[in-house]
Amino acid sequence: METIYTLFKQQVAERPDALAVADCRRQLTYSQLDALADTIASRFLCNRPSFVGIAMDHGVEMTAAILAVLKSGAAYVPVEPNFPVERIRFMMKECDVDFLITHRKYAAHIDNGFRKLLIEEGLEVRSDIQIDDMSRPDRLAYVLYTSGTSGEPKGVKVTHANVCHYVHAFSNEFHPKEGDRMLQHSVCSFDIFVEEMFTTLLSGAALFIPPEETKADMGLLMQYVEEHAVTEMSGFPYLLLEMNKLERIPRSLRLLISGGDVLREKYVDRLLPQAMVYNTYGPSETTVCATYYKCNGGRPLPDGTYPIGKPVLGTAIDIEDEDGNVLPPGQTGEICIYGRGVSQGYVGVKPEQVNFAEDSRGRRKYRSGDLGYVLPDGNIAFLHRKDKQVMILGKRVECDEVENLINTCSEVEQGVVVPYTDSSNLSYLVAYIVPRDVRKFSYAELRRKLSMYLAPYMMPEFFVAMHELPMTTNGKTDRQALPVVLKEWNL
Repeated sequence: METIYTLFKQQVAERPDALAVADCRRQLTYSQLDALADTIASRFLCNRPSFVGIAMDHGVEMTAAILAVLKSGAAYVPVEPNFPVERIRFMMKECDVDFLITHRKYAAHIDNGFRKLLIEEGLEVRSDIQIDDMSRPDRLAYVLYTSGTSGEPKGVKVTHANVCHYVHAFSNEFHPKEGDRMLQHSVCSFDIFVEEMFTTLLSGAALFIPPEETKADMGLLMQYVEEHAVTEMSGFPYLLLEMNKLERIPRSLRLLISGGDVLREKYVDRLLPQAMVYNTYGPSETTVCATYYKCNGGRPLPDGTYPIGKPVLGTAIDIEDEDGNVLPPGQTGEICIYGRGVSQGYVGVKPEQVNFAEDSRGRRKYRSGDLGYVLPDGNIAFLHRKDKQVMILGKRVECDEVENLINTCSEVEQGVVVPYTDSSNLSYLVAYIVPRDVRKFSYAELRRKLSMYLAPYMMPEFFVAMHELPMTTNGKTDRQALPVVLKEWNL
């Protein structure tokens, strides 16, 4: 029976001396990484943990700690050490973690009553320790926290079987192998991290972890990629957008994967001749990605975005109406995902649990809350969330529709549209834009173009030009950090 650890152990047996993971301090082979995982597991603060928190700097120790938790039969609950302390406390308390693995330098920051196992950088690898493998396919592998509609984070419970399904789906499409090198760029609390780590270490490839200051600078990042001959990168569309501005990217890169947000043609038009570029889609609830679309040779939709593609291996997708009836191609409905990637649901009792169900054939499904339709060639087009509508002058307005139109304008590099309400509780829209060229940008011309497509009530009342859009630690636009434009607000 496959688990994350048994698949990793197969790689250890087949290629013990192959490079597995590298950070700015050291490199470990597969056999050394396995031994380091056992070294850390031998220090665990209880014999049979159920949940273990991970709040560590990205590096070989963090990688080994995750493997140690999985081998022990427990699930890991990842969080970046610099997250707000109350958010960390909520996540660890809800999961009732047995202990938390961190570094001494973070112990005071997250001093929230949980027992801590302190693991420092440069921990010696001991080859004389052997820990029993307690992992099982149906056991939880991790809990990832995403934003919840209730105002509190919700923890998605993902099993070993879910992750193994995705590793096979990834291998079926991208064929990673020994000699491939994946960049570890994402924060640990997002699906992309799962893709980076497990599709790499369970296929015989190597994981390369750059320093944090390198991740924050595109020039340094590309220098790192070139120096270490990185072949694969996975990230948000905005990472590819920044790469697209470069004259060239390192020749070693063969695969660029975009996920987590819509991918626009203008984000990757210069990258397409240099590497394979994929657009992907998949909520955390269905384990990383549920669809793939190869942009090379593909065609963007009329709004400039790429389709999200077709279901990955072991997954099925239907476009359904509110009653669960499957809609024919071309009709808009909710994207419903079936298959081995559908997770166990959420930690605790959440209202969102209703998104998980079984159909008449006994298939477990997840109702994504996203709207889309099937194109004539069988690919799926993503439209927007079901719940991002506002009423303006008694008429429904989809913020994503206005946002997509703004992003098709040649003078706009990036744009987002956010709804607000005034003192009379009436909705209005604010558009935040990053001009492609500030010197040539004309607000009047942009508004003229938009007025050709938008009814007057759909036009944003305010436009805010920005040098760049604020980003969350997960790489998405941080809408909460945008400057609020007040309209008739009673202070």
